[in-house]
Amino acid sequence: MSKTRSYKEDLLEALTDPIEAREYLNTALEDENPEVFLLALRDVVEANSQTQHDSTRHYGSVSDLHATLEKGNSDLDRVRSLLNQIGFKLVVEVNQ
Repeated sequence: MSKTRSYKEDLLEALTDPIEAREYLNTALEDENPEVFLLALRDVVEANSQTQHDSTRHYGSVSDLHATLEKGNSDLDRVRSLLNQIGFKLVVEVNQ
């Protein structure tokens, strides 16, 4: 009998690729609900903290980030709204 993997396992594996993570985050930013982006960000952090011995190297304290994500962020909604009004949108790029 073959074992199957869960969607979450496959997603987290895919999100270890910076290009995949960027596209995932940018797609989440297109949603009007800021919670969608925050949940996507949580997935990217989880995927990458599993693959790095020093998970704070890129993200600061992972526990601090999770605390921030739990609170939500109305500032993100305001920034997106302002950018939209002037014909721009927020996107995520891979830091080179």
